Amino acid sequence: MSPSSSGSGTSRSLASNKVNSTETASAPALAMKPTQIAPSQTIQTSVSNEDMQARAQLRKKLREARRGLTNQQHTDAAKRIASRLRTLPFLDNSTTIAGYLVNDGEVNLTYFIESIWQSSHDKKFALPVLHPVCKGHLLFLSYTQHSQLVKNKYNIEEPVLSCENVVPVRQCDVILMPLVGFDVNGNRLGMGGGYYDRTLSFTQRAPDSHSFSGSKAPKLVGIAHDIQEVDALPVAPWDVPLDAIVTPSRTLQFTKP
Repeated sequence: MSPSSSGSGTSRSLASNKVNSTETASAPALAMKPTQIAPSQTIQTSVSNEDMQARAQLRKKLREARRGLTNQQHTDAAKRIASRLRTLPFLDNSTTIAGYLVNDGEVNLTYFIESIWQSSHDKKFALPVLHPVCKGHLLFLSYTQHSQLVKNKYNIEEPVLSCENVVPVRQCDVILMPLVGFDVNGNRLGMGGGYYDRTLSFTQRAPDSHSFSGSKAPKLVGIAHDIQEVDALPVAPWDVPLDAIVTPSRTLQFTKP
């Protein structure tokens, strides 16, 4: 989850979208096929103080970098990622998709969310809210053009809590996740609160496995600016690996569609 955008209603600020300065892809290139990447590597069972410090320093550096993007870069990235998401077969075949609202320079999903609302009555969109009972966890609620929003303790907008609008996480086909950093092994560095990792711990793949154990799990798709990529993240045992990552310039897939 992340920090800030302006605007109201369904056209909330496209507050975050960045285009890598080395990116040369043009709009017509958006439909290119996803790049297949090897599954995430096995993670260690403990985290050293050095790694924890490295994660904190990296988090600070990457957050500052994405906040430095211009409004035009944010808008361009939002449009490009919306186009890329619409080409993902497993997302197109999904009924329930969860996403997020920006708050700290993340890629804004407004264009994509509005395209879902406008193009299909068969798809349901959901947003995360801070769980009122299980502290440190997320709950997902249905999100429509008519949803009333309130700000949580992190100043992030979320739907007003209503039992009838709860969407069980296991019923989500795809969850579009914000991130602070990522690498080509499908590892994700979040904001540091651990909300997504706790909530989605049931999706953890067994080492060297392309599939999940247990019941059906949602596809986890990280959404990022190109500048948020690093060579290798210091990984923690609680980190939940991603199935795919979408940036303005490319799509990386780590598990079978």
